[in-house]
Amino acid sequence: MDLSNFRQSFLAFLEKEVTVKEPVSLYKPVDYILQLGGKRVRPLLVLMSIDAFGKDYKQGLHAALAIEVFHNFTLLHDDIMDDAPLRRGQQTVHEKWDVNTAILSGDAMMILANQYLEVYDGAIYKKLMQLFQQTALEVCEGQQYDMDFEKRMDVTIPEYIEMIKLKTSVLVAAALKMGAIIAGASDEDATAFYKYGLNLGLAFQLQDDYLDAFGDPETFGKQIGGDIIENKKTFLVLKAEKSLQGDDLELFQNYYANDVDNIDQKINDVKLLFEKSGAVQAIKQEITDYTNKAFKVLDSVTISEEAKNQLIAFGNYLMGRKA
Repeated sequence: MDLSNFRQSFLAFLEKEVTVKEPVSLYKPVDYILQLGGKRVRPLLVLMSIDAFGKDYKQGLHAALAIEVFHNFTLLHDDIMDDAPLRRGQQTVHEKWDVNTAILSGDAMMILANQYLEVYDGAIYKKLMQLFQQTALEVCEGQQYDMDFEKRMDVTIPEYIEMIKLKTSVLVAAALKMGAIIAGASDEDATAFYKYGLNLGLAFQLQDDYLDAFGDPETFGKQIGGDIIENKKTFLVLKAEKSLQGDDLELFQNYYANDVDNIDQKINDVKLLFEKSGAVQAIKQEITDYTNKAFKVLDSVTISEEAKNQLIAFGNYLMGRKA
């Protein structure tokens, strides 16, 4: 299993398949967002999954592209909803062009993602499409929950976990299961790969929450404290609010209820309260638990020990990231 080989093959395939055609104003933004880079975790997981079952990973290039185009479509529309100025350090599509262009180009990406799966035959195509459409709907549900939570003051930690599962984890899980389906794996093995991805995706998103507050600004790639500035209800916030008492709780709630002039002071104080409340220790434990749960699922899968170890190594690589 050679990650660099997978990555090079996928990027070459993306370059060949995603072209700017007429009308340029529709397809140029599509090409733009797909060229912004990113970790390409989801398409790599499709290819890794096929390889783990001993099949030619190149069979999965169309599915990998479908996953990547869909993922970037969700980012494009998320950026509109969040009115975000930057994506991966560059102008967002709606800033570089305009909102109407971003909406329409995003719609085209969703359709393109479906079209890339049309190369697969019969029963495999049906399984892929059923999984893909269900996943797409779940991602929309997760985004709606995320928006709903902005208006609610009573969000619970289980509700938050369910939201990030839908918004983030199901697509990671689907990438792995799609690879298993293309490889001709049994339903049991395909389901196990899905569970592996679901738990790994939860660990990945919780780690992202942690790094947003405590990551290295040189390597994280986003503004440290961004979630704190935006008053996002992350695991850290919900856990801290549940655990803090007295003056600490009052200070914490005041930061999240009112506009603050000194943003740096807010970030520093909130981070201290995250630590004091035990929220930092709790999120680290959750990340470890979900990662281990993901690895445990692989025990029952009928692939080689070498393939299992490589999937575990990839999981550890993701969890060890600083960026």
